[in-house]
Amino acid sequence: MQPLAVSAYTATSALGHGLESHVAALSATRGGLRPNDFSSAPLACWIGRVEGVEDAALPAAHAVWECRNNRLAWLGLRQDGFLERALDIRQRYGAARVALVLGTSTASIGATEEAYRRLDDDGHMPPDLRRPLIHAPHSLAGFVAEALGLEGPCLTVSTACSSSAKVFASAERLIRLGLVDAAVVGGVDTLCDSVLFGFNALELVSPDPCRPFDQARRGISIGEAAGFALLERTGMAPHAPRLLGYGESSDAHHMSTPHPEGLGAELALRDALARANLHADQVDYINLHGTASLKNDEVEAALVTRSFPTTTRASSTKGFTGHTLGAAGILEAAFALQAIEHGLVPANLGCTTPDAACGPQFAWEVEQRSVDVAVSNSFGFGGNNACLVFGRAPA
Repeated sequence: MQPLAVSAYTATSALGHGLESHVAALSATRGGLRPNDFSSAPLACWIGRVEGVEDAALPAAHAVWECRNNRLAWLGLRQDGFLERALDIRQRYGAARVALVLGTSTASIGATEEAYRRLDDDGHMPPDLRRPLIHAPHSLAGFVAEALGLEGPCLTVSTACSSSAKVFASAERLIRLGLVDAAVVGGVDTLCDSVLFGFNALELVSPDPCRPFDQARRGISIGEAAGFALLERTGMAPHAPRLLGYGESSDAHHMSTPHPEGLGAELALRDALARANLHADQVDYINLHGTASLKNDEVEAALVTRSFPTTTRASSTKGFTGHTLGAAGILEAAFALQAIEHGLVPANLGCTTPDAACGPQFAWEVEQRSVDVAVSNSFGFGGNNACLVFGRAPA
């Protein structure tokens, strides 16, 4: 494919607001997980909670969209000058020529949970939550489109943990086909009872901070995050990092367990490298999906070990942020882009005794080294897989 420029990007997570706080935390190997203080009933686990979401009120003009997920989206949009850059893009191309493609797995379901907890004697939602717009999967994209004043194609991608990785693929197709000139992509997911207790019911939540790729790992830690990026043709941002390729697959092996040989993940990886016209030995860093669940880590470790040379570095950053679900793709794309920008290979936080499937590619400690090409893996439930390839702009 023809590369696209990532002309701006931002991330907000348990590590802080904006890119600077994330670089600082990754450089110092300082995680953001803390004991669960969120759920409506006791649940002994650790979470990656974003500070300040409760105080991030929406502008009065957008009050109809009020909910915790959209507050996090608004908080995220205002980091790193991203809001201003997005408005500049709208001015440059026109509101109808900028696409909006956002990923989320739960959207504003937290507001729906609250509404059901507060049903009146007649079974009606409380008056303050009788707002149909927030009780729908498209709540996030609808709010951001209104906040940015965008009138182009507006898509919600909800493919579990790969949601906000697949947005890059959808945006590239829209630009390549000439339907738009640029795209705002991203994803937002907030903590809510549905994911905390749902994943716990699947026996996938660890009572301790998650330990990706550790022999003694006990499951995931759930986090929340918001992230956004601008994609446009490289001629408009010649010095910006590039989206070089993407790969997608759906193996549909099992509702919540990856294919035992990682076939779907490998198809997505091969597709991404082929689209980028690269070989595996040209990849400097891989941000792994690495959830710390038993099967995911085993399968992904084997895939990396058999597919990449020892010169490639690989690590999971979920020990820093928790698994941010539908926002994981955009958050970890930001980590891949930061690896290129700062020559920073993050540590695989939480692992003390590596799984036997892990090869010499794994970076257990933070490393400073040149990164020209970085891959980000996102493997969702049901075999919804996506791999992204990013690269440094040509000199």
